Amino acid sequence: MVHLILYVADQARSTAFYAAVLARKPRLDVPGMTEFELEGGSILGLMPEAGIKRLLGAALPDPASARGIPRAELYLKGTGAAAFHVRALAAGALELSPPLLRDWGDFVAYSLDPDGHVLAFAWS
Repeated sequence: MVHLILYVADQARSTAFYAAVLARKPRLDVPGMTEFELEGGSILGLMPEAGIKRLLGAALPDPASARGIPRAELYLKGTGAAAFHVRALAAGALELSPPLLRDWGDFVAYSLDPDGHVLAFAWS
């Protein structure tokens, strides 16, 4: 099973955003971690930036210092991806590119989540 964890500025805001985009409630939502089950059994985690900084200390550059700079891309491919993109925009995502057929054969729409992570919603 794959766990993907995004560091977020505001856990509650990001939880509400991803609940709207994915049209599902988190499987776990406790202070310091929210988890959503994704198609195929992967898990999307949301961890506050301050939480990972406390966990790893001075060895980790402060994730907050890169806020607004794209640091990750979440590529979600499958049925319903077009609807995910529409819900992301309705929830406040910034559209980077509408759905287009890409060179690799997928239709992909791109947007930015509230923390500046790139979201790619793809289908064949």
